[in-house]
Amino acid sequence: MNEPLIGLIGIVLLVVLMFLKVPVAYLMMLVGFAGLVVLIGFGPALTQIGLIPHRYVADYSIAVLPLFLLMGMLVSAAGISRDLFKTAYAWFGQIRGGLAMATVVACAGFAAACGSSMAEAAAMGEVVVPEMRKYKYDPGMTIGSIAAGGTLAILIPPSLGFILYAMLTAQSIGRLFMAGILPGITVVVFYLTTIYILCKRNPSLGPAAFKTSFKEKVTTLRGSGAMLILFVVVMGGIYGGIFTTTEAGAVGAFGALVIGLILRRYSRQSLWGALAETGKLTGMMLAIFVGAMIFNSFLALSQLPFWLAEAVANLNMPTFVILVVILLIYILLGCFFDVITVLVLTIPIFFPVIQTLGIDPIWYGVLMVRVNEVGLITPPFGMNNFILAGVTKVPLGTIYRGIIPFVIADMFNIALLLALPQISLLLPNMMMGK
Repeated sequence: MNEPLIGLIGIVLLVVLMFLKVPVAYLMMLVGFAGLVVLIGFGPALTQIGLIPHRYVADYSIAVLPLFLLMGMLVSAAGISRDLFKTAYAWFGQIRGGLAMATVVACAGFAAACGSSMAEAAAMGEVVVPEMRKYKYDPGMTIGSIAAGGTLAILIPPSLGFILYAMLTAQSIGRLFMAGILPGITVVVFYLTTIYILCKRNPSLGPAAFKTSFKEKVTTLRGSGAMLILFVVVMGGIYGGIFTTTEAGAVGAFGALVIGLILRRYSRQSLWGALAETGKLTGMMLAIFVGAMIFNSFLALSQLPFWLAEAVANLNMPTFVILVVILLIYILLGCFFDVITVLVLTIPIFFPVIQTLGIDPIWYGVLMVRVNEVGLITPPFGMNNFILAGVTKVPLGTIYRGIIPFVIADMFNIALLLALPQISLLLPNMMMGK
């Protein structure tokens, strides 16, 4: 049996077991180890899985992961999501569809700390749904705006998806963070435009709420304004080369703690909960990363990624067509799996192909994360849709009806990012010390 075929069998086995709900971290370790045993023998395989965890996890740059996770947990514990919605509510609420627009804007703000679309969708669902029901918003519009806004978490930095992508491909986390800012803004614009058009055609979808004075608008900026300042300090520091991405994570976590203390939002229980959740998520992410590196070692020895890259290069098809096919695969996978799972499963397969085709890895990282998030809300599946159905008790049929206009907007947005790579690459290429 040739080596690429062994690699292919390993991938098929991995996917089948994933559908059986086997935890992905241990699954990748198990399949990777089994593949190594077949390729190089039991003794050398045992040596490999003994060396890989220390080799990768002991790296100083890995500290960026728990630091940004801690930042997100502290911001969440401080109730900043409610502040963000109140601010956006005050500025947008008085127009048709204003609460839905406020939801998208609040999601974009919360994305600057959260980094997880499913966590953001669940958190915003609890905050937003009661207000929209109060003003008799259409349930489809309500859930559609929350589900779509939740996808911003993995695109607007700091993003766990970008961190893991950088760790697996040896790319700059700082450049990836910068690359996500302008695409994230374009997504917000597309969503706001979609809401405006829908509510203009059918005002009953999103009735206007009450007006607020300018003074009331400014008053709501207390908590959300602090979050904006923290985001500017963290991202500005990375952009200007003032501190490294790991140092930026430390600044962000400390800043989030200070904001919560100044606003007097922490109790002993909530602060301990944020720390405990950070430790739990860090352990989970590191286990996934170690599993991915063991599985990657197996695939590299099988030569499958390089065989695939060579085969694709010999197809004589336009690079753009191949890229679009890969992105369609990501949308499909995103319907069933979360972003982290898809990243660790596909990067060792597709990244050598991308390198062979000469596609910019930063641009590809933005596109890959973006389309995978679209899969999270694409009917007839979409994990965010199921999460919101559980949180809000809204029927899935209603959720699908509400989300379809936003998925259409996503398709146009992805087309724009494909047509204009500069949107993703402008800020990374202007960074100090890039």
